Amino acid sequence: MMPGRLRITTALVLLLTALASAPLQCQTRGTTRVTTSFDSDWRFFKGDAQGAERPEFDDTSWRRLDVPHDWSIEGPFDEKNPTGKDGGYLPAGVGWYRKHFDVPARDAGRRVFVEFDGVMANSDVWVNGQHLGKRPYGYIGFRYELTDQLKFGKENIIAVRADNSGQPASRWYTGAGLYRHVRLVNAQPVHIEHWGTFVTTPRVTDASATVSVRSTVVNQSSEARGVSLQVQLTGPDGKVVGTAETRRRQLAAGETADFTQELSVKSPVRWDITNPALYRAVARVLSGGRVLDDETVTFGIREFKFEPATGFWLNGRNFKLKGVCLHHDGSAFGAAVPLRVWERRLEVLRRFGANAIRTAHNPPAPEFLDLADRMGFIVMDETFDVWTIAKRPFDYHLYFDEWSKIDTRDTVRRDRNHPSIVIYSTGNEIHDTPKPDLAKRVLGGLIEVFHREDPTRPVTQALFRPNVSKDYDNGLADMLDVVGQNYREKEILAA
Repeated sequence: MMPGRLRITTALVLLLTALASAPLQCQTRGTTRVTTSFDSDWRFFKGDAQGAERPEFDDTSWRRLDVPHDWSIEGPFDEKNPTGKDGGYLPAGVGWYRKHFDVPARDAGRRVFVEFDGVMANSDVWVNGQHLGKRPYGYIGFRYELTDQLKFGKENIIAVRADNSGQPASRWYTGAGLYRHVRLVNAQPVHIEHWGTFVTTPRVTDASATVSVRSTVVNQSSEARGVSLQVQLTGPDGKVVGTAETRRRQLAAGETADFTQELSVKSPVRWDITNPALYRAVARVLSGGRVLDDETVTFGIREFKFEPATGFWLNGRNFKLKGVCLHHDGSAFGAAVPLRVWERRLEVLRRFGANAIRTAHNPPAPEFLDLADRMGFIVMDETFDVWTIAKRPFDYHLYFDEWSKIDTRDTVRRDRNHPSIVIYSTGNEIHDTPKPDLAKRVLGGLIEVFHREDPTRPVTQALFRPNVSKDYDNGLADMLDVVGQNYREKEILAA
């Protein structure tokens, strides 16, 4: 549930470092939408390659590999590398990836998309020589449509240029290249948008739970279609616990619309840190008796809140969040971290008494959140380490004004169905806060995006030395749903 404006100091700002992206399984969601792993058989070149975006470019001498791939961790280590101590003295620069692939001629008329879970950093993507877009931030996934540029039934070339040559760009090791998973999605013209299904549980009791499923459907065909949304829920045991269908409505060519369905689940099994029970919602787009698209979302039924006097409550139980801050790398694996590495780390942390994770200081790989769901860890999902004022010369402050609301929106849409996430963080020890007029304007804009995209979770920020920046006096802290402070408690008491 969404709390009101609370003033509570949460200490989900803790020890440790080292965590990031882990492998994601290939998955096919239904018979109408086909999702295929796009990880295998890429060609890689370390350095800049003039004209490598063109399909006729000769890449036969390039190294062949599968992604996720972090080329920086391969070294060499050198104290002269511009990443410096923050980047482990490992190399930075430009890396190119190219992949040759076919899309069957029978799929002409369908819509084809490529999805990247993260590219480090400043990525540009082309297909058959056509530029699809650029994303500076290496930590959030994105999607491009390929349809209009594809040669169905013939060979196609996708090219990715990743550039982190501007250094130092971070206060920790970032990795480089296609360090997270890639997928190809093949769908009907009428389909659910990317990250378009949002599942919430607005009312939960021991007797029943209300499950609300909202899917955003887009009609990319050239004619109007009569469309309805069917939702089927399955419980932790795999048995169907509810099915419902919305009324049919007309969707004009090019139109996008939300379809919402509420279902009641009797005697729900709640997601909890001691029993991380997971349900599945299958949203199907129907037209003329046919299934045009389907999407499966894993979710949990649970209720939580933050109270000023007592702190965090989950399913009616009050307990302390004992967590760690985990970065996205995996030691010798660099930023391309196998899932078993994360699993083992969480197993060890649990033995130490940890029950919560803060994703320091950026969105993690999506499969890490899947793992937190399955293992029953509470998660603070953090977005940024900087806003407009730099901590390093080439960090995200260069792109913040243009990209921060887009990256925040995409983070929330990607992550909002994870029951492990109970709070979002707008940033860590932000250096804008000594300028309250600037900081409050930025914070207000970010909070608006968080609340618009997901009104079910509170928003916090890791305040740093607020006795110096006067965050508790100038109104900035009052803007947060839950106030977060990074240590230095004695300075606050002395202020």
